[in-house]
Amino acid sequence: MGFNPLLFKSMPLYRAHKKCVQCGIVKSALRFASQEASESAREKLQKIRNAALIGGGQSRIEAQHKKGKLTARERLRILCDSGTFTEYDMFVEHNCIDFGMQTKKFPGDSVVTGHGFINGRLVYVFSQDFTVFGGSLSSVHAEKICKIMDRALTSRAPVIGLNDSGGARIQEGVDSLAGYADIFQRNVLASGVIPQISVIMGPCAGGAVYSPAITDFTFMVEDSSYLFITGPEVIKAVTNETITQEELGGAKTHTSLSGVAHNSFSNDIDAILNIRELMTFLPQSSYEAPLARVCLDSWDRDVPTLDSIVPPDPSEPYDMMDVIANIIDERDFYEISPKYAQNIITGFARINGCPVGIVGNQPKVAAGCLDINASVKAARFVRFCDAFNLPIITLVDVPGFLPGLAQEHNGIIRHGAKLLYAYAEATVPKITVITRKAYGGAYDVMASKHLRGDANYAWPTAEIAVMGAKGAVAILFKGHPDVAAQERQYIDKFSSPIPAAKRGFIDDIIEPRTTRRRIAEDLLLLSSKHLKNPPKKHGNIPL
Repeated sequence: MGFNPLLFKSMPLYRAHKKCVQCGIVKSALRFASQEASESAREKLQKIRNAALIGGGQSRIEAQHKKGKLTARERLRILCDSGTFTEYDMFVEHNCIDFGMQTKKFPGDSVVTGHGFINGRLVYVFSQDFTVFGGSLSSVHAEKICKIMDRALTSRAPVIGLNDSGGARIQEGVDSLAGYADIFQRNVLASGVIPQISVIMGPCAGGAVYSPAITDFTFMVEDSSYLFITGPEVIKAVTNETITQEELGGAKTHTSLSGVAHNSFSNDIDAILNIRELMTFLPQSSYEAPLARVCLDSWDRDVPTLDSIVPPDPSEPYDMMDVIANIIDERDFYEISPKYAQNIITGFARINGCPVGIVGNQPKVAAGCLDINASVKAARFVRFCDAFNLPIITLVDVPGFLPGLAQEHNGIIRHGAKLLYAYAEATVPKITVITRKAYGGAYDVMASKHLRGDANYAWPTAEIAVMGAKGAVAILFKGHPDVAAQERQYIDKFSSPIPAAKRGFIDDIIEPRTTRRRIAEDLLLLSSKHLKNPPKKHGNIPL
């Protein structure tokens, strides 16, 4: 039987073949349409991404540059190791529909958030974008910051905030205020668990100032950053005082007068590079030890310079920074609050590669006396070191607490007690060296053996007493015919560390040149120190 086309077309095989052909055509058409849709989606996605990358637009970026400031993304590129920044929530937009805001939307809103690495270690970061609504905080802006803070806490990694914001977004009312409170709550929960660092890189007003105040360290950029609760215009209206932004809340004001900021830098790049350096001294969290590094500076070297650094005249000043530079690795000292309360020195260094916190009285300023500002500055630094497992080296040359009506009326008692509390509470290794004077209550406060000091040393030049010889003799031998002889007797008895050493309050009287070696040895011995305070909800530090 010959081939019959009509019969073949009626067969199930033919019908199936025809259906497959038609199906293939449909599938091809669908694939083509899908490709077109996919390419359209990718183009749309790229368009939104490009819009997010330029923030408020090129003209506003140029305005930022004209002020000598970097954009939010430029700052992050410098802060994080090259190519390591990963952004979150780039496509988020605000949801405000009042005051015409529904037509003014920018992808990512007014903050860039994410994670990156600094010197190979994880950090979570946010950078406020002044080109978008002046960096003002909206509810979604706050949500983005809260998200990275939550992740930082669960990952046990530091948080760094680059602040450049005009404050709460007025159009959102209470929603923006609620956003600030959400951030504050996370600041408090993270305190003492992960390092928190704020860099003020533009205006920071109203509620925006409180988050930096809670964080561990706050830094500013000179001539372009400001911190204040209310601006000059409001102050003029309320109190009739005329004041500039710089005078009210500029870098000089907060680094030297108020102590709100811990240091200031000349420009954005300088500030960010300094933050990268600071991070090398800090651990990732309170759950781990600071990261030690190989030390190329001999840990056991003698420093003959130290033998003659204290002048023979007990009233003659010298620079405690010279002592610090000679006992630390490679003279590399990262000072905290160098312009504020200069009668005390605080900062980070390394000894035999181990990061440490250093506190030292500065005889060059107010004879090294402890006053209100010095006590508060040192107390907060000591508590930070204790929270993050940094051994504390204390260098003592203190004639006492600063006397005076203003000091008493402004609460030197409770502020001085903060430093006492901080040292007494600290459980990290504490090594103290008395270089010259240690008088009165200030002797006790400055990490004495009585406050669980681990290693307490004195140089031969040390004087440990209730007060100086002249003041003591004036009280003890008032009206005595031979005051000079009594003064010599007092000096012989107390102008020496021997009486304290005899009582075990000083572990050893050491030659100054051996100070670096002795501290390095003790740090090694104390690396396994285990000390805990009694269980409690929390203490009640004097405020």
